[in-house]
Amino acid sequence: MKKNLLAGVIAALFASAAQAFDPFVVKDIRVEGIQRTEAGTVFSYLPVRVGDTLNDEKAAQAIKALFATGFFKDVRIEVEADVMVLVLEERPAIYQIDFVGLKEFDKDQLKKGLKDIGLAESRIFDRALLDKAEQELKRQYLSRGRYAVEVKTTVTPLERNRVSINFTIDEGEAAKIKQINIVGNQAFKEKELLELFQLQTPGWLTWYTKNDQYSKQKLTADLESLKSYYQNRGYLEFGIESTQVSISPDKKDIFITISVNEGERFIVSSVKLAGDLVAPEEDLRKLVKVKPGDIFSRERLNETQKAISERLGKEGYAFANVNSAPEVDKEKRQVAFTIFVDPGKRVYVRRINIGGNSRTRDEVVRQEMRQMEGGWYDAEKIQLSRQRVDKLGYFSEVTVETPSVPGTSDQVDVNMNVTEKPTGSLMLGAGFSSSDGIILSGSIAQQNLFGSGKSVAVAVNTAKSRETYSFSYTNPYFTVDGISQGFDIYKKTYDPTGTSYAKSYKTSSIGGGLRWGVPIAEKESINFGVAVDKTDIETFADSRRIYKDFIKEFGNSNTSGTVNLGWGRDARDSLIYPTSGTYTRVNGEMSPVGSLKFYRMNFQHQRFIPFTKDLVLMLNGEFGMGNGLGGKPLPFYRSYYAGGVTSVRGYDVASLGPRQSDEAIGGNKRVVMNAELLFPMPGSGMDKSLRLGWFVDAGQVFGPKDDFGRYSKVSLADLRYSTGLAVAWTSPMGPLKFSIAQPLNDKEGDKTQRFQFTMGTTF
Repeated sequence: MKKNLLAGVIAALFASAAQAFDPFVVKDIRVEGIQRTEAGTVFSYLPVRVGDTLNDEKAAQAIKALFATGFFKDVRIEVEADVMVLVLEERPAIYQIDFVGLKEFDKDQLKKGLKDIGLAESRIFDRALLDKAEQELKRQYLSRGRYAVEVKTTVTPLERNRVSINFTIDEGEAAKIKQINIVGNQAFKEKELLELFQLQTPGWLTWYTKNDQYSKQKLTADLESLKSYYQNRGYLEFGIESTQVSISPDKKDIFITISVNEGERFIVSSVKLAGDLVAPEEDLRKLVKVKPGDIFSRERLNETQKAISERLGKEGYAFANVNSAPEVDKEKRQVAFTIFVDPGKRVYVRRINIGGNSRTRDEVVRQEMRQMEGGWYDAEKIQLSRQRVDKLGYFSEVTVETPSVPGTSDQVDVNMNVTEKPTGSLMLGAGFSSSDGIILSGSIAQQNLFGSGKSVAVAVNTAKSRETYSFSYTNPYFTVDGISQGFDIYKKTYDPTGTSYAKSYKTSSIGGGLRWGVPIAEKESINFGVAVDKTDIETFADSRRIYKDFIKEFGNSNTSGTVNLGWGRDARDSLIYPTSGTYTRVNGEMSPVGSLKFYRMNFQHQRFIPFTKDLVLMLNGEFGMGNGLGGKPLPFYRSYYAGGVTSVRGYDVASLGPRQSDEAIGGNKRVVMNAELLFPMPGSGMDKSLRLGWFVDAGQVFGPKDDFGRYSKVSLADLRYSTGLAVAWTSPMGPLKFSIAQPLNDKEGDKTQRFQFTMGTTF
């Protein structure tokens, strides 16, 4: 049987000059040599079909098309009795990619980088990509400061025309920043300037932050911080002349040299407003934070431009441009600014779109919106809407965008995007004590029931001496205008019988109440409610006199009907991660009916003061007091207590205040004060789930009456103090709070507890 061979692409391309065979009509096409590739795949790329006339030109096109697929290492066409025979030699496929010596990276992370350049398992092997692969791996290591990395590649043939690729990596040691030098600085010491930098020489925490490893991105940010530092202190013409980064021959040490030109320090001579001001000039001038006679500050100038832009946004000018033009007098070292205002067109909101809420209903978010559809754009209302949605506590992140509507110049949409977080919490606890034996506690709560915004909570705490069962329900939008309604039911038992406790008393309480909340301003509300409680008390032969006297005067079964009234104002910028604003609440509780008549009043004020973007001071003050009515005492089981992770850390829970026979008996006055400097975990970047705090706590409980019928007076000298470090972490398992505290003035008999924590899980 006669065969004509077309030997490769080159012969085919020159077939027009000298034909290797006579053209013929293809009666059949046969494929030989393939192992993995389907014949149908070959035919889909082949430009020749049965019935076509095959000549040298079409044969060349066929060979070229099959080579272009990248599947084949060799392509030949043979002719056998009007049958076109394709003889193919496949390229091997990559069976697996593996790494040896890998420590710095996760294997999947490196595989993703190789896949981006075309090298991946199950793909066709192309030896030309190996060099690119090695360079990509080295690039990944260089980004981690490992400049001495070495990569060797081994390709092992396998059966069924496959290969295994193995990268042997010698990671070497990470190069560390040996020295950072700033040249040309006269106004500020180098040490002071280097404190602005994120990059640094090795320190006690750099093993975690990696800030002692060179990063181009970090250096760029540091140079910008350096520039801002100078320009915020009057050096208008400050510039960075050069930056040199060098590495030692052994590739272990990095040296950074920054050359600066400080220029002269400038004073602001005047500030003018120009352009279409729209708002009264007097109002806008109040927003100008750069005053004549001040040292020039780029930060204050930017704040001025931002404040004016936001003020115009309140009037509906969403795309206002506010820019400043300086006039520099180098001889006098003065600079004058003209702030140009271009409000643009006034725009209104076409549509409000809610995104990211897969569980929470749209209406739950929309009822917190203060910007209305069809209304004029108001930047302040949009920001307020974002804060209100954030304070719901249902979302880990809330962002707002205001894109213009395509094809219009006077309309925008408000796109509010939320990232939902688990709003249910399951708190479980187990412990053992010599007195109570095994102690089990737990609670389950859902703040956003079925995405409706309603909340329910069930709590159970059982020990040999104490049992608590409670159920709570709240509907934050009982009415459309924001009146909330809720109720609480509980049953509590305290029974120390059979424990090592002194048999002081035994109580059993059951009760419940209704409550309502009414908004009276954007950030203020009042709340009121009614409740009923019935408590049975039993004393023992060795019970303390304070309890026996109470039973003698009021009996062993008492009921009280209480009326609650309160006022609150929440002006914090966030519920999740507050950095500024205040929170204030005042509550009063009175029991004018029943066998026991008393009152209790509580006040709390909290303030967040931002020092920098990441450094926030939280101040908290609480005061509570109560007493009986008609000359009667406050029921001892309604007394105040302090101590523990929620009041004065470093002291055992509810252990502060008056004591009898080493037992805290509570009091009728309570003072708690906290100061905490909050900051993110070093190296956590924008992550808001982990926050540290250095704190100082103070507090005490005062009362009850002494043997002469007098209450102990509130005295600052009797306060207990502590200091320490706290960690709050919204972990994947749930919210965790830890504190390590050192009591500063504990007295004999005080129960201290230096390490305290609370933990739970979310769903």
